[in-house]
Amino acid sequence: MSDKRAVIYCSSSSGIDPVYNEAARRIVRAACLAGYDIVSGGSWRGTMGHVCDEALQHGVRVIGVVPRFMKGFEHPRLTECIWTDRMSERKDVMREGTSLAIALPGGIGTLDEVAETYCLAKLGKYAGRVVIFNMNGFYDPFKAQLDLYVERGMMDEASRAMVYFPETVEELVSLL
Repeated sequence: MSDKRAVIYCSSSSGIDPVYNEAARRIVRAACLAGYDIVSGGSWRGTMGHVCDEALQHGVRVIGVVPRFMKGFEHPRLTECIWTDRMSERKDVMREGTSLAIALPGGIGTLDEVAETYCLAKLGKYAGRVVIFNMNGFYDPFKAQLDLYVERGMMDEASRAMVYFPETVEELVSLL
């Protein structure tokens, strides 16, 4: 077991462009080779399934955190499955003990997870790095919103600089 853990936030949707899943696999492979165990939402569906499959191929611990109401969607080969009662509890458990949070392109759940993690980092309650993979400009609107916060005085430059927006797999891997 590694002493490094990365939480990966991503989509459970099966209908996304396969290019995102291939990028996810490359990122997870690099994280595993850099010595990270992987924590995720733990589903067999969508990008989450690809994240779990790739990490399992590299022999690291793969921890899935799944709300009880999603019983039946958990990946069948997780090293460990942690059940939670609420989505808010799930986010707390997913972050626990991690030193790196990576948001891959995903839906509203992914945005919720990374926004909370970033907010906690800004408040000094999450010590890990927060990385938002901006492949094909996926997170450009979120980046623009953060820049607007700075422009309008709602956020300082130091807080804005706490989140990284790599645009290629290679850029993200260099942050590992």
